Amino acid sequence: MSSGLARAALRGHRPAFTGTAVATLFSATVVGASMTMLVATGADGIPPAARRAMAAHNVGDMAAVLLLGSIYMSIFVVASTMGTAVAQQHREFAMLRAIGARPWQIRRATAAQAVAAAIPSALAGCALGAVLARWWFDGMVDHGLVPREVPFRFSWVALPVCLAVAVITSAIAGLLASSRFAALRPARALEEAAAGRRKLGLLRLPLGLAATAGGVIVSRLLADQPAEKASQGAFLVLLLFCVGVGLLGPRIIGPAAWLVSRLIGRFGSAAELAMQNVTTQSRRFSAAVVPLVLVVAFGTTKIAMRTTAQHRTGSAGPAGEVWLDYIGTGLYAGFAAIAAANTLAMITAERRRDMALLRLVGSHPRQVRAMAAWEASVVAGTALVLGTAIALFTLAPMLQQAFGDALPYVPWTTAGSIAGGTLLLALLATGLPVHISLRRRAAETLAAA
Repeated sequence: MSSGLARAALRGHRPAFTGTAVATLFSATVVGASMTMLVATGADGIPPAARRAMAAHNVGDMAAVLLLGSIYMSIFVVASTMGTAVAQQHREFAMLRAIGARPWQIRRATAAQAVAAAIPSALAGCALGAVLARWWFDGMVDHGLVPREVPFRFSWVALPVCLAVAVITSAIAGLLASSRFAALRPARALEEAAAGRRKLGLLRLPLGLAATAGGVIVSRLLADQPAEKASQGAFLVLLLFCVGVGLLGPRIIGPAAWLVSRLIGRFGSAAELAMQNVTTQSRRFSAAVVPLVLVVAFGTTKIAMRTTAQHRTGSAGPAGEVWLDYIGTGLYAGFAAIAAANTLAMITAERRRDMALLRLVGSHPRQVRAMAAWEASVVAGTALVLGTAIALFTLAPMLQQAFGDALPYVPWTTAGSIAGGTLLLALLATGLPVHISLRRRAAETLAAA
């Protein structure tokens, strides 16, 4: 029965699991490339002179940091997208519980879905990671970080690492997302599937508060440390804040979205409806905001470090290290951006029934598109507010120790590019599923939903 449930879910929720598969694909690509780079720059047989030259540029340390960062972001993003995909099946879970399905059958089906979506994506991503690693390695050679006599070597160690991160993370995320719901009594499950769950779990709230408080405390402690130690601890601050936002979800994102949407709600009926949708369905939209927060926080932190150094000292640092830093930032931010776009597309595609109902009661397709665009604007604005706040807390101790001023310098063109890119991503990820949905008649959409 469990395998049948898994196949039915994969067929019935294609947008959700397609998005999850794409997120896993890019996760495996970045992890595979990072692992291959670590092995290639630390392999046996490298001449001592070349090894000393790479050590002078901290190539080994940077490769290790890139690998750890890619694994962390993969776990964070894959868990988020898989959790969202499973949460969209609560209605089906409730009906299965009502006709006698056991909790362990639902959990087992969820794990099977996760594995089925993760394995092909991880395999393909590992292969793409090898291609990306080769390009990455050649770039490091061209920028003088790696001597030309060091050969590029692909390692099969990347494959089990990619599979482990993708499959284990997906399976655990799916089980956690379905565990509580599967254990509910059938009547309560049907009620919650219809009305949605507003409260956070017993563990999620204190853990989220602890992570957020930990980020504030570590940021304050690092402000009294030397510049090198402050820089080394900055990633921990960023990690703690992102984990806190991910765990607290609607509790943080709801008020932030309310502030943004209060401004947007003044621009007509479509904007007002979008404001009401986001604020009353903060749990649903938080799944899309969290990856965008990660993009903004990580990208702004890395870029502002270099632009502030350029502004204060006239140099952003050694050219090779700056190039490597921006390449790593681009990979991470691009990966998280794709995950955010997937999540937004998943959420929008699953709401096709709601959009069909709006059309049946007289809403014009243009009004539905406008509402979706305003929703995307609220999501993007919320992510920019939260991501910028995290970046400021992360940067403060480093900049205070390095330059005596905790405020970063970011050119308005760079800040505008970050804001514009975030908004454009949200609009495209929301607009495409809406356009596809509106091509069908409303009655046909309701009959198929």
